[in-house]
Amino acid sequence: MSNVTQIKPKFPENEKITINLGFVDLGRIDLLVQEGFYSNRSDFIRTAIRNQIDAQSDAVSKTVERHTMELGLRDYSVADLEAVRAANEVLHIKVVGLARIAGDVTPELALASIGSINVLGALQASAEVKKALAGRIS
Repeated sequence: MSNVTQIKPKFPENEKITINLGFVDLGRIDLLVQEGFYSNRSDFIRTAIRNQIDAQSDAVSKTVERHTMELGLRDYSVADLEAVRAANEVLHIKVVGLARIAGDVTPELALASIGSINVLGALQASAEVKKALAGRIS
């Protein structure tokens, strides 16, 4: 079995959400789908959400800047966290989007280098790291 390559677990590239809609709104969406404006309900909802985000992009940008948050995808590797620890500093992670802490980061390293985590979107980290940092995640 020496020729077996271990594949890293793949994290989902999106997050599933559930919403409740009234019957009239749902019917209107179904009508637009039926008429060919959208391929399905999800396509309509994704488009509506993107349109709202685009319409509010100025407010989002100003808020991100005011709160000194990073926008998009932010990865934290073992090397990143070891450098922070070596400098006797701690990270205060603020991300709008997706923050990923590498799978090989130990709970001990995370505790020594991460002071707080505030993610609006999704945080991907091992269960052990999330458990160790539970009191620091808001």
